[in-house]
Formats: sequence, C-alpha cells, structure tokens
Amino acid sequence: MAELTHFNDAGRARMVDVSHKPSTERTAVAQARVALLPSTLEKIHQGTIAKGDVLAVAQVAGVMGAKRTPDLVPMCHPLMISSVNIEFIEDPHPDASGYCSITIQATVKTTGPTGVEMEAMTAVSVAALTIYDMCKAVDKGMSFGDIYLVSKSGGKSGIYTRTPLEPLEKELRASS
Repeated sequence: MAELTHFNDAGRARMVDVSHKPSTERTAVAQARVALLPSTLEKIHQGTIAKGDVLAVAQVAGVMGAKRTPDLVPMCHPLMISSVNIEFIEDPHPDASGYCSITIQATVKTTGPTGVEMEAMTAVSVAALTIYDMCKAVDKGMSFGDIYLVSKSGGKSGIYTRTPLEPLEKELRASS
C-alpha cells in the first residue's frame, strides 16, 4: 500500500511537492450515476425542463468543475488541463424501484507531473449536481452516486483500470 504523502513532519496537511516528477501524458476517466423518474428523463428529451437544456448545461458544468478542482479540494495542484470530455449514457428502463438512470462519464487529460483523477471525479460530481438542480422542480426524489475512477494512465504508477467489483466493495456489500 502506498504511503500517505499529504502530511508534513509535524503531522499537518501539506500539498505534495511534485517539482521533481517528470511531465507525462495523463488521462483519467470517472463516472457517476443519476437515478431519476422515467417521466423526468422524458421531459429532458422533450426539452420541457423550465431551466433549459439539462444535459448541455450539465456538460458545461462538468467541464467547469474539472477546471475548478483545486478551488474545491484543498491539496489538489492547479493543472493545465488539455481536455475534458463529458458523455451521458442513458438507461431509460426503470429498475425495481421505478427509476431509470443517466450515467455521466468524464475523460480528463493533461501533460504534467501529477494526475487528473480528482478533476475527472469532480467533473462527474458537478454534472450530477447540475442535473439534480435543473430537474428538482419535477423530481425531488432523484439521487446520484456510484462516483468512482474508471481508469487512469500516466505517471509513475502507470495504468489503473477498475475491475467490475473491487474487493473492498464486495466486502461492504456483503456486510450490509
């Protein structure tokens, strides 16, 4: 297991010094899932949500969220992000609870000494919050979650791809 590096000799929080690390191409993909009523998804498709084009606004919000990550997460480095792409994957089929879903996926890229995992996770979180904000007048029961890193590449640790069900997640589900 990696050593925690965000503490100084006095045990206080610090931003990690990355000045000695080489710049490499780095990519991170994260996703989140929004659960909503089928009627809400239909209103999004019809363009009848009063606040406007929900997915277009959520897409812009996700990009802005990625760019503002160091303003929200104290130990994140300000980065020169090369690109942010936000995609929406809709599942219009209701689950057992009657909700359908929109999965938000963000791909963030940079070339630098540190990765963009937090930027990708912030992007999907802000996009999910925006969908909720824009649709709450018609569906206060919406929820979002399942926010996680799908994959990352670049840097010393190389490539990471999340397995379908990580061991810790299996343990948590088994104990609930």
